Amino acid sequence: MIVGVPREIKPEENRVALTPSGAGAFVAHGHAVLVERGAGEGSSLPDRLYADAGARIVDATTVWGEAGLVLKVKEPQPQEYPLLRPGLVLFTYLHLAAAPELACVLQERRVRALAYETLQLEDGSLPLLAPMSEVAGRLALQAGAWCLQAQNGGRGVLVSGASGVRPAHVVILGAGIAGTNACRVAVGVGAHVSILDIDPAKLRYVHDILGGHVTTVMSNRANIEEETLSADLVIGTVLIPGALAPKLIPRALVRAMRRGAALVDVSIDQGGCAETSRPTTHAHPTYVEEGVVHYCVTNMPGVVPHTSTYALTNATLSYALALADQGFEAALRASPPLRHAANVVDGQITHPAVAAAVGAPAVDVSRLV
Repeated sequence: MIVGVPREIKPEENRVALTPSGAGAFVAHGHAVLVERGAGEGSSLPDRLYADAGARIVDATTVWGEAGLVLKVKEPQPQEYPLLRPGLVLFTYLHLAAAPELACVLQERRVRALAYETLQLEDGSLPLLAPMSEVAGRLALQAGAWCLQAQNGGRGVLVSGASGVRPAHVVILGAGIAGTNACRVAVGVGAHVSILDIDPAKLRYVHDILGGHVTTVMSNRANIEEETLSADLVIGTVLIPGALAPKLIPRALVRAMRRGAALVDVSIDQGGCAETSRPTTHAHPTYVEEGVVHYCVTNMPGVVPHTSTYALTNATLSYALALADQGFEAALRASPPLRHAANVVDGQITHPAVAAAVGAPAVDVSRLV
């Protein structure tokens, strides 16, 4: 199979879908690898490293035109829509619940689109979302600390506090991978941390790994309101695989928060968990609404692309190799996780949560492969 790796063109996106060693793995399996010129530069991975691994360095048109399997990081941008074609296997983060227009394009062009974020194991875990959730969770605390600085519109609160001065109260919604990592960093710098979730087992896990240095709270409307009203920084990390994030923080609650408090919405790539959240970029990451500084960057790990690229390739490579080695149909028949990853196949929406979010019928992918 010919495997293509285009350069990411989303604003401020410097990750790349494959490391040079990953390209070498495809070559060792007998596949051809096409890498767009400059694709790895933002991740400090120059073209020569890919060439040394056996890849061909080509232009974007060649990558999209010749590859049977295209590996990306972010969803196709409007400029790339004309390059999509029937039968192309696209493996990337899609977040279609928040982008129904892209779902329509993928259907119309009959692309076989697999989403990293919905690839799910039997135990319910999301192994391709996990590495980026880990990075985003760890970044969330430092982004929130920056938002709290006075020159950025914040309350002027130091997250760690100082001798004789209380630390910031950090509230984390969701005790998944992103939330747990945000919690670990917040506790590590000395913040007063509360974390909420609907799963007692997750709360127990967080409490245990942090030696009890965190307040765990069952998530419900009353507790969310109580914690949010006293927060200096709220970090939203809630996730329903493939679906829009639930709006846990209504506008009225944002309005009632402390003036100059900060809200970091890690869930924004799935629509966000606050009614006041809207997507931002690394160039213009924040805005102030209802007196609260919002940070809603949709590709947070893109600000640390070298780390993120290696973490992503470590997770995706085995599944991408299966697609190349076995072919699309055989790989999906053999792998339940890859069947979960299928979002659009041959003009049909195949993931139930995505279908519900975009208002389309869902077709069982097993009928298509």
